[in-house]
Amino acid sequence: MSGVGATDLMTGLERPRYTRLWNRKLDHYPEPKARYGYLAVVVLTTIVLYYQQYVGGAVAPSVLAHFEMSFRFYLTVIVVSSVAGAVSSLLAGLADRWGRANLVVWGLLVASVITAFGIPNAPSAMVYGTLIATLGFVEGMVLVATPALVRDFSPQVKRGAAMGFWTLGPVVGSLIVSEVASNTLGYLHPWQDQFHIAGMTGLVMFVLALITLRELSAPLRDQIMVSLRERALIEARARGIDPVAATHKPWRQMANVHVIVPAIGVGLFLLIYYAAVGFFVIYFTSVFGFTQAQANGLGNWFWAADAVTVVTVGIVSDRIGVRKPFMVIGGVVAVVMTAIFASRATHPATAYTSFIVIISVLSASRGFAYAPWMAAFTETVERRNPALVATGLAVWGWVLRVIVAVSFLVLPFVVTSVSPVVDYGLQAKAITLRYAPEIATIQSLAPPTLSALQKNAADPAVIAQATTQIMGRLHTSRAQALKQLLAVRSMSRWDRAFLAAHGRQVQAARKESPGQWQHWWWVCVAGEVVFLPTIFLLVGRWRPSAARRDAEEHRRLVDAEQARLAAAPARAPAAAPVA
Repeated sequence: MSGVGATDLMTGLERPRYTRLWNRKLDHYPEPKARYGYLAVVVLTTIVLYYQQYVGGAVAPSVLAHFEMSFRFYLTVIVVSSVAGAVSSLLAGLADRWGRANLVVWGLLVASVITAFGIPNAPSAMVYGTLIATLGFVEGMVLVATPALVRDFSPQVKRGAAMGFWTLGPVVGSLIVSEVASNTLGYLHPWQDQFHIAGMTGLVMFVLALITLRELSAPLRDQIMVSLRERALIEARARGIDPVAATHKPWRQMANVHVIVPAIGVGLFLLIYYAAVGFFVIYFTSVFGFTQAQANGLGNWFWAADAVTVVTVGIVSDRIGVRKPFMVIGGVVAVVMTAIFASRATHPATAYTSFIVIISVLSASRGFAYAPWMAAFTETVERRNPALVATGLAVWGWVLRVIVAVSFLVLPFVVTSVSPVVDYGLQAKAITLRYAPEIATIQSLAPPTLSALQKNAADPAVIAQATTQIMGRLHTSRAQALKQLLAVRSMSRWDRAFLAAHGRQVQAARKESPGQWQHWWWVCVAGEVVFLPTIFLLVGRWRPSAARRDAEEHRRLVDAEQARLAAAPARAPAAAPVA
């Protein structure tokens, strides 16, 4: 990537080459090859960071069991992580003054060290939660800095494709989580291995980003570039821009209905996405009895469909010149498919292949709306002030993280059954499989009889009563019934106590769980419905013909300005500084 300028645009002084490790400014707009290279590094970095952020969801049941962590505690960790991300998103708004690239590079290093070495060696649930929250803090900064970098390097006519590729970050990151987990959990049993793999991948990516990642200097990025034809104009205008004045009172400038309301709308639209990241494995294993590997296999389909769609639709929306029709179509189909997905919650016999079709179409419809939305949102922020793109994205990142935190606080009150199923379900299932005949015998007894046996297992009258009940319920002989009753005593005291304490609670929760999850999926449907009217607040045309007229008018203005620039007398070169 040869676009790095050796001379500061503002001072005219040369910078030593080694300073590129922290001074990442480009004082000239890069050539296409270099520009694509920088965009590729940003996208790859984003993918790796989100891979690290989401890897815990793939092994959530194992993590809960390892730390003997309650589901409520697990949710609290996610909420704290989201709040930390919300705070860091606001702090990352300072990237309009300080730059974006160093936030990404050094944030990647911190996240990778935590993922590779910190989380796998966490000695307790509290330490694990603290490290996850720290990871959330880093992710919040990246959520702002990386799309800001993508915007800087992509003119508006290429913005849909660029944001489509940026969206590959969270999408492909999630896909990698599912793919690695579904293909390695069978023989890499410790959940820690998943974090080791993600962390080491991040450290390799850090070295690449440290060496190669650059960003535009403030005067260059503080402008709107519609097409690459304007490169010369952008550099000419940059000499007259005061970055400090352009970023005066940033939050007041971005506190606008056209920024805040669409951010709220897309946050609600993404409720199903965050549920997929955090709970799909738990949902499919607890409600439908799939293994962790099978549940992650469904994730492969979900994320792959999204990945293909965001890039394809981003490119097509650039070609056509409009964004809003794609958002509406994707939003409406997402509502329909999420409703269908919700309806399956109470049908436990739903085939694995049926879920593949449902979640693939659902995910594709989300991507159909989201990539154009990201492009339109950055263009809306540019309309407000192109020098405050990171601040506008900070507002969006903050809103997103607050919505995630609130939704995860609310979820346990909607899906009340999930806590006993997650906390005790795996243990109860293991005991049930180990003592299947004995469990069947116990379940054939009336509660008063079972209670009487627990008080005095040697009472002949109670034994006779229990034997009669077993004969009637299991249709067996008296001798066989007595043999089965005696076999119950072979169960360990601890296992009997566990089932006595939690068995019925887990059974009741399993019955209630499908309906309660269905209620949550309907909340996600409502969020998608709310998203639709907020589309109208974003900039952009609805009809391709109107978009083409705007493009032609802009072309004429650019040609006129370039003609004036060419006709202007050349400035005398600045005198060299006296040694």
